[in-house]
Amino acid sequence: QVGGFAWENCGDKKDPVVLQSLSVAPDPITIPGSLRVSAAVSSGTTMASPLKVLLVVEKALGDLWIQLPCIDQLGSCTYNDVCTILDNLIPPGTTCPEPLLTYGIPCHCPFKAGSYSLPASDFDVPDVELPAWMTNGNYRVRVAVSNGGKELACVKLAFSLQS
Repeated sequence: QVGGFAWENCGDKKDPVVLQSLSVAPDPITIPGSLRVSAAVSSGTTMASPLKVLLVVEKALGDLWIQLPCIDQLGSCTYNDVCTILDNLIPPGTTCPEPLLTYGIPCHCPFKAGSYSLPASDFDVPDVELPAWMTNGNYRVRVAVSNGGKELACVKLAFSLQS
């Protein structure tokens, strides 16, 4: 049984950062494979370091949802400052990778207030060395972004993976 892709904002109505639209194809997402993503985000505030991200990842096992632990920075993890992680992935001073560059989407903190949109763009989903029971099935993810204890954004995602 395939859950299908879905998303919703889960934050307080006063959260300054809101996901306006998000679409992902194919459904289910295939690993490895190509992923087409389009998204739009509006932000009423500058998001600056330290930008804390809290992930809760759950996987369906029968009728139960099981929270996956944080292993090697994957799963239900807390990242205390995503800004630092981004700086390590993309050294400051280097240009942002495509398609972010083309559409003027920043890849470093601070993220200025404004509207950002990513038209349908293709990304490669690499083959991951994960057990088959982890790469197949239905997932729920809750992403909460905060700064100094103040929630900036909260998004819930549901998707299916197939390897």
